[in-house]
Amino acid sequence: MNRDTILSLPGMPPGNPSFPFGPYRFIDREYFIVAYESDPQAVRAFVPEPLEPDGSGQVFYEWIKMPDSSGFGSYTESGVVIPCLFRGAPVNYTAMMFLDNEPATTAGREIWGFPKRLGEPRLRVASDTLTGTLDYGGERVATGTMVYKAETVCPEPQDCADKAAKTQVNLKLIPDVDGSVKVAQLVAFDPADITMKGFWRGNARLDLRAHVNAPVADLPVRRVVDGKHFIADLTLPYGRVLHDYLA
Repeated sequence: MNRDTILSLPGMPPGNPSFPFGPYRFIDREYFIVAYESDPQAVRAFVPEPLEPDGSGQVFYEWIKMPDSSGFGSYTESGVVIPCLFRGAPVNYTAMMFLDNEPATTAGREIWGFPKRLGEPRLRVASDTLTGTLDYGGERVATGTMVYKAETVCPEPQDCADKAAKTQVNLKLIPDVDGSVKVAQLVAFDPADITMKGFWRGNARLDLRAHVNAPVADLPVRRVVDGKHFIADLTLPYGRVLHDYLA
C-alpha cells in the first residue's frame, strides 16, 4: 500500500476496515428514554468542563434499537445522557453507552468519541409494556419499563423532529503510542434529515444496579419524571470540535 492508499482508508484495520465512510443513515431508529432526577453531585462528577449541568438535576437513561443502519447493520445500544450547557447553549452530553455491535462501537469511539463499550442491551415490547434491559457480562445492570403507546404527543411532527436535533456532545480521548494523550476534545454533532414517524409519552420505571464495568447506577434514580418512546429516520453526520483540551 502506498501513502495515497493508506490515507484513503476509512479506518482500521487497513485490510478490512470496521466501518465505511459516512455520513450514516438510520431507518426506523427506535428510542426509549426514561428521564429521571438524580444526585446533583454525582451528575457534576460525570460532566467534563467546560460543560455545565443544565440545573434540572435530570439524567436521561436510553435504549436505542437500530434495525437498518448504513455501514453498521442492525444493533441496539443503551446508555446515559446528561442535559448540559455549553457557553449557555443547551446540549446533551453522552456519559456512557453499551452496544452489541463491533462496527458501530469502533466507529463511534474513533470518529465522534462516543463512550462505547460492548454490552448486551435489548429493547422489546412485552405484552402491553415497552421494556429495555442491559446486561453486562451476563449480569443485569438496568431495566426500564413504560406503558406502550398510551399517549401520543407532538401533533406537529416537525416540532418533535426539531427537538430530536438537539446538539450532542462527547468527550473524545485517544492515546499516543507512548500512552500519553494524543487527542482530547469535546466533539459535537447535530442529527440531520430527521423524519419523525411516531412519538409517545407515558409512565415509566427505571431500575439501575451497581456494576464496576457498567456504572450506570453511579447516577442514582431519585425520581422518575417520565418516559418517551419515538421512532425516526435520521442521518448521523460527522462532528466538529467544541473544545480542544490540548490547544
